[in-house]
Formats: sequence, C-alpha cells, structure tokens
Amino acid sequence: MTSTPQYVSEPGADRLAEVARRNLWMHFTRHSSYENGGHVPIITRGEGAYIWDDQGKRYLDGLAGLFVVQVGHGRKELAEAAAKQASELAFFPLWSYAHPKAIELAERLAHEAPGDLNRVFFTTGGGEAVESAWKLAKQFFKLTGKPMKHKVISRSIAYHGTPQGALAITGIPDAKKYFEPLTPGGHKVPNTNFYRAPYHADDEKAFGIWAADRIEEAIEFEGADTVAAVFLEPVQNSGGCFPPPPGYLERVREICDRHDVLFVADETICAFGRIGDTFAMSRYGVTPDIITCAKGMTSGYSPIGAMIASDRLFEPFAHGTNYFAHGYTFGGHPVSSAVALANLEIFDREDINAHVRANEGYFKATLDKLRDLPIVGDVRGAGYFYGIELVKDKVTKETFNDDECERLLRGFLSKALFDAGLYCRADDRGDPVVQLAPPLIIGQPEFDEIEQILRSVLTEAWTIL
Repeated sequence: MTSTPQYVSEPGADRLAEVARRNLWMHFTRHSSYENGGHVPIITRGEGAYIWDDQGKRYLDGLAGLFVVQVGHGRKELAEAAAKQASELAFFPLWSYAHPKAIELAERLAHEAPGDLNRVFFTTGGGEAVESAWKLAKQFFKLTGKPMKHKVISRSIAYHGTPQGALAITGIPDAKKYFEPLTPGGHKVPNTNFYRAPYHADDEKAFGIWAADRIEEAIEFEGADTVAAVFLEPVQNSGGCFPPPPGYLERVREICDRHDVLFVADETICAFGRIGDTFAMSRYGVTPDIITCAKGMTSGYSPIGAMIASDRLFEPFAHGTNYFAHGYTFGGHPVSSAVALANLEIFDREDINAHVRANEGYFKATLDKLRDLPIVGDVRGAGYFYGIELVKDKVTKETFNDDECERLLRGFLSKALFDAGLYCRADDRGDPVVQLAPPLIIGQPEFDEIEQILRSVLTEAWTIL
C-alpha cells in the first residue's frame, strides 16, 4: 500500500521558479526556454502603470497585462468590491435566475452601447463572447426562416479567440493548424493594413472602400443566403493595430444591411477606453448588431466577458418556447459583476475616456519619434493602442524572413525589452511588430519612458541583425 504524497508549500523566488518549471503549464509558451533551468519571469505585484518581479525589479507595463488593466494596478477599491460581494453572495448562476450585480451591470452596458444593443449575455472572456455571438447568429436565422445562413466572414491575421468556433473565425493559420478540422463556415477577406495596401496605396479612404468591398465579394461568392455574420475588430490587434480607414466601417454596415448579414464588432480589446470611448464603435459612429467584449470591463481584477445584442436579435427568444440553448457556469459571476461596476465607477469619476482622448495625440507623437530609426517602418493605431512595424528596408518596406524574425523577436527583442524595463509584445503574427497598449491612466512621462526604452533596444537590434 502506497501513501499519498503530502503537498508542501515551497516559498522563495528560486523555489517558485523551480516549481513553475515543474508544474505550471503557461499559455502560448515555448517551455523549451526553461528546460535547462532558465528563470521563469515571475511578476509579484503592481502599482499604477508599473509591475515588479520576484527579484524586486520594476517594469513599465506597456501592455496593460494583456490589453486589460485599464485603470492601473493596485486599485484597492476594486479588491474591496470583490471582497464585499463575495461575503454577500459569492456565486449563483444566471440559468433561469438572476442576481443584483449582473442586472445592474447589464443595465450599465446597455446604456453605454450604441443603438438598440440592449440585451447583455455574460461570459467569462472574449473568446466565449465570440463563440456566443456566432451561435446566436446561427440560431437567430434558423428561428426567422433562413436556416442556411451559418457562415462567417472575418479578416486575415485577425485573432478572435481559442474555442473551436472562435478559432475558425480567427485568421492566423499557425494558431489553427494544430486543431483542425475546425468548426466549418469561416471565410477570410483582406484586413485594413494600409501600410501594405495592395491597391490604392496613396489614398487611405479609397483603400478602405476597396477592403470593405472584398467583404461584399465574399458574401456574394458564398451566397448571401448562407452567410450569417461579419466579425471584425474596430482596430485589428493581430498584425499590429490596423485602424479602420475613413468610410470603411460605414461601408461594412451598408453591405451587411444589403445582404441581411449581422455585423459583429469584436471589442474584446477595443472596448472600455482603449480607443477613448466605452465602446470603440460609438467613437467611430457606426452601430453593429452585436458587440463582444471582455478584458477591460473589470480592468482584469476579475474575469468576465459579454455579448451585447440588439433588441431585434432577442425578439425571437421573447415568446413561446424558444430559448438560446447556450450558457456558461461562471458567466456574469456575482464577484466579477461587482468588480466591473466598481471599475466603471472609476471610469466615470476620473473621466478615463476623456483622458485617453486628450492624450492620444501626444502618445502617437512620442512614438512617431521612432520613425527616424532604420528598423522602424510604420507606427499605427488609435487611442492607447499602437503597433510599430519593423522592417529591413524603409524605402522598399522589405520585411524579415522567418529565420530573421525568429532571431529578432524571440532571440533578442522580447527579452531585451523586458530586461530594459518595458513589458510589451514583440509579435510576428503577420509582419513583425512591437505592440503597446498601456494602462489608460498614463501620460507624457510614461510616453517618454516607453519611447526611450524602445529607441535604445531597437537601435541595438538593428546593429546585431
């Protein structure tokens, strides 16, 4: 008879790193980096726009964790809101029942959302929200006499989540190839990367109309009677922050209306101040049929997401025996809902959206200083959300090949930027970029710090290529 091994806590920085190597399966991580004893970066605390590791070193959080920590780290009122709610009602599902905080949060989101997007379906994250939106689109059309409409049009290189349905909507081949076959019905069109525009490279508006028209072309090719929805991010994350060209979103809205296709705005990253409004689509003045959101709703202090749908889409479920055959155990969790409400109160009290709008120009102007470096080809984005594309030749826009990207991004930049005190993302899902999405509370001093660290590290990167 064997005895059950006893769990023994192993405190201390070195022991934590050892246990992380032995037991923790990190997400999207090459664990070979640590197989020979490399130290796993361990972040132990945060305050404002800064984080500290287990060695006591401070870093500027240039990615808000993962496009999440809008109001900054260390907000005690958010922790207190969570503790208060947990002491009153720690958990109850929304399966045929409700609880006060989910009701209050749904009202708040419906008030903030554009148009008649008044129905809030809670999830625990953005990928689940995207999954929910596709399922709703399918069931809605089945209930309204158009059962063949099930396909989705989305954009190349776009990331929409990891569930099988959301992954089929994602436009990154390397993210999907290990898990195929995926949910059928996902079809891709060009994105809005004006820096590498294949047509109308001298006219951003004309390029945007061209890109939008490719959506209509895909709908017509597949057959409008088979296409349920178009999914897109207002500012596309993967590939390096592609903003919508003038007229683009308006044309997409027209195309969707013409073909009775739902327009789904995936605002998992763009919502809650990242582009200077609670919902980016409000700032761009276009109303979709569905918004998916998550991340910044609680500033990351507790997980939650949501699908916000128009009254029209809810209508078939309001009568008779119809119901949306879908749900999540932790969707609209009482603690997360309470934290989200407290987070949005901070947005109101400190006027976070106005702060972003007032400072976004200074942020861009500071990053634009990096254009004098030979490795910087483009600086693009909106609000507090920017990508810096790296090139071999600024004149020809020649990019790096796969081996060069490997050496540049994973072999040098990721570690060098972190060692220099800046946590951000060096990414090559598309052309190589450095991505920045800092907490929304920062201003010029932090902009300057980001620029100075990037300038030093990118200068060194160019010399070793």
